Amino acid sequence: MTVQDLLTGLYSEEGRQNPYPWYAELHRLGPVSAVPPRAEHRTVSAVAVGYDLIDGLLRDPQWTKQPPPGWEDHEILRTFQTSMMFINPPDHTRMRQVFSRTFTPRRLGALEPVIVRVVDELLDRMADAGDAVVDFVADFAYPIPALVMAEFIGIPAAELPWYRDRVERIDEFLDVAGKTPQRLAAANTAAQELRAFYRELLAHRRRTPGEDLISGLVEAVGSGEVELTEEELISNLIVLFNASFVTTVYMFSNGLPLLLAHPGAVTALPTDDDLARGCVDEVLRLQSPVHFLARAAPEDIVLAGVPVARDDNVLIIVGAANRDPARFPDPDAFDPTRPGPPSLAFGVGLHFCLGAAVSRLEGRLALPRLFARFPRLAVTETPTYSGSLFLRGIDKLLVSTGG
Repeated sequence: MTVQDLLTGLYSEEGRQNPYPWYAELHRLGPVSAVPPRAEHRTVSAVAVGYDLIDGLLRDPQWTKQPPPGWEDHEILRTFQTSMMFINPPDHTRMRQVFSRTFTPRRLGALEPVIVRVVDELLDRMADAGDAVVDFVADFAYPIPALVMAEFIGIPAAELPWYRDRVERIDEFLDVAGKTPQRLAAANTAAQELRAFYRELLAHRRRTPGEDLISGLVEAVGSGEVELTEEELISNLIVLFNASFVTTVYMFSNGLPLLLAHPGAVTALPTDDDLARGCVDEVLRLQSPVHFLARAAPEDIVLAGVPVARDDNVLIIVGAANRDPARFPDPDAFDPTRPGPPSLAFGVGLHFCLGAAVSRLEGRLALPRLFARFPRLAVTETPTYSGSLFLRGIDKLLVSTGG
């Protein structure tokens, strides 16, 4: 099949539910393939799936993120373009240094008892339901990162349902196929409401500081120690919270069916911390929450025989790179003891996910406790994926706890 055939297949409902056969076909064409010039491709001139090639592009600071045209006219795009996740150095470096100073080992270490407490409370609630069927996402996968990040960042837990609704509108817009006028308008409204929410929360933390991330950031910005405006701080908090918990929700919901298909790992997980780390890493490799990224060429260049013009984008398929047979033998197999390179699930280089350590810690602590409590946990119906080609995950997963 041609590249155009494969991309069309990816955008189909079949491709959205299971993109991996299409990724395998793209690998057969090589680490990068030219995209035929068509109106819908705009400035995308190549699609990359090779692990080594993608790893190199993401590490090279000359390959940049391009702002979408007309971004100044929309609240959601202005929020993105004033956050470190969507911009390039030197502004990216300036902003990331501020947040790196607050994501300290001390704060990360203090999260461990918080995660354990949150997980145990959720498991208690699931146990109270007896052998009833529960929604694993609503009752476990979503509340863990939401409650943990809310406590870490400093968002009142009572605000989380309101907050989640706005985050979902933004996620729908972020999908590759989500750039409709209706989704743009909904995302703009969500961004406006979240900005107002954070302005009020920042003002409250100035009056009554605590031990959370927002209090630390407010203190740093107020002291003049760092170069960050309040509007930039708000943009980064919106994007950081969104990225940190959505990817973790999908790590859990995508990972559960995968783990349950390997009962030996499930049995051993509660007493084997090394296995828990390996399972988290392998889930992230096989079922990456983030599948698509893009980078613009700094000059006219040839990538593995494919010419890319300056400022043209290369579509980077992280979900395919993590199953590159050249780097991962038997790439579709689940192997928590697998040697080799790390997955690219959280990116690499300048834009490596700041919350990756928190997400991995949540997985390492929560999964063993889950299976120790419910060794007969079982999925009761075939899961359906979100349909997004950007953030791919299971939004509803009915399970029986087994009593």
